[in-house]
Amino acid sequence: MSIRILLFAELEEKVGTRQIEIAGSEMTAGEVRNTLLEKYPEVSAFNSAMMAINEEYAEDQDVVREGDLVAFIPPVSGG
Repeated sequence: MSIRILLFAELEEKVGTRQIEIAGSEMTAGEVRNTLLEKYPEVSAFNSAMMAINEEYAEDQDVVREGDLVAFIPPVSGG
């Protein structure tokens, strides 16, 4: 039972991989974020990253189920 996580840009760089899995069969997107913050406390960018569940933007209260793909997309700046 696991949930797949995709990381982009600075999140991928800081964690050292693009895809990870966390144990769980059902939790909220906010709980997924908190789990990653506990596992990687040095990566505060999880707090400001947008989340998507199965390619649809998500809010903290949205439910993530086993087998779902959760993407974390940090804010981008540029000129």
